[in-house]
Amino acid sequence: MGSLKEEMKTTGWAARDPSGVLSPYTFTLRNKGAEDVLLKVICCGICHTDLHQIKNDLGMSNYPMVPGHEVVGEVMEVGPEVTKFKVGDCVGVGCLVGCCGSCRPCKADVEQYCNKKIWSYNDVYTDGRPTQGGFAGSMVVHQKFVVKIPEGMSPEQVAPLLCAGVTVYSPLNHFGLKESGLRGGILGLGGVGHMGVLIAKAMGHHVTVISSSDKKKEEALDVLGADDYLVSSDVERMHELADSFDYIIDTVPVHHPLEPSLTLLKLDGKLILMGVINVPLQFVSPLLMIGRKTITGTFIGSMTETQEMLEFCKEKGVRSTIEVVKMDYVNTAMERLAKNDVRYRFVVDVIGSNLGNE
Repeated sequence: MGSLKEEMKTTGWAARDPSGVLSPYTFTLRNKGAEDVLLKVICCGICHTDLHQIKNDLGMSNYPMVPGHEVVGEVMEVGPEVTKFKVGDCVGVGCLVGCCGSCRPCKADVEQYCNKKIWSYNDVYTDGRPTQGGFAGSMVVHQKFVVKIPEGMSPEQVAPLLCAGVTVYSPLNHFGLKESGLRGGILGLGGVGHMGVLIAKAMGHHVTVISSSDKKKEEALDVLGADDYLVSSDVERMHELADSFDYIIDTVPVHHPLEPSLTLLKLDGKLILMGVINVPLQFVSPLLMIGRKTITGTFIGSMTETQEMLEFCKEKGVRSTIEVVKMDYVNTAMERLAKNDVRYRFVVDVIGSNLGNE
C-alpha cells in the first residue's frame, strides 16, 4: 500500500499566462494524508470552464495552471484510513477536492455550496500548495471527493458526466423533477445541454430542445433523441407551446432574454439557469407572478449526487457524445472549443499520451 508520505512528482500540461497555451509542466504532488487516494489519470474531459480559467477570463487565474476537472483514473495507493476505495479501483474526480466539513452545506452533504470549498485546480489546498487538475499523470485526492465508477462504464464515456452530467442531474434531483412524464425544455445544445437531453430522456421526460436557429435540429432529434425542437423566434410555435413546460434548463452562457422561456412554463414551472453570465439579466415580474413561476439556479452537484448520477447513467445506458484526443492536440482542442466546434465534449486520453518533460 505504501506510506503515502514521500513526495512525488508528476508531469501535466499547464498554462503559464493568459495566452492559455498549454505545455509540459513537472510539479510536486501535495503530501498525502491518511484519507488520501493516489490515482493515475486515465482520461480527462475538457469543460468550457477550463478555457475560461487558462485565459483568465474571470480575472482570478494563477499560473502555472494544470486544468481539468472531469477526471477518471485508477487507484494506485490509498492511505491507512481510506475505507471507500482500494488499489485498482476505477474512480472519478470532479470540480472539487476540499471543503470545510463543518458549515451548514457541508453537514447537509451539499458541499458544493461551502464557502470554503477547494477547486480541483487554480486554488490552494489546506497545506498551502496550489491545486492542479487532471491534465496530468497523477493526482492526490481526499476520499470524500472521489467517486467509484460503476463496473462496465468506459472511462472516456464517464469523464463528461463528472461535471456536465451532474450539473443537469442535480437540479432535476433537488427540485423533484425526476418522475416520468414531465415536459422539459433544454435551452442551448452544447456540452451541458446535450447531457441535459440524454439524462432527461433517460428519466422518461418529453424533451424539447430550444434554440435560436434550426441548425442543430437534426442532431437534437435524430442523434440525441429529443422529442421536439423549438426555434425561439418562431412566434406561432412559441404561442402554441406557452404554459406547457414543467421546467427549462437554460445552459446559454451569454446574455439573452428570459421572457420567452418564462412564457413557456406552466403553473409552478421552473427556469433553471446553468450558464455563467457576468451581466445582469432582466424580466418583468408579472411573468412570474401570474404563474407562480420560479427562476433559480444550481451549481454542479454534491458528491452523493455524483455517485447517484453515475449509477443512474449505468442503469439507463446513458452515453455522451465525445471526441477523444491526445494531450499534444489539447491546444487545438481549446481553440475549437472556443468556436463551439465540438460534438459535444473533448476527452483527453491522458494515459495514452506522451506528457513529455518540462
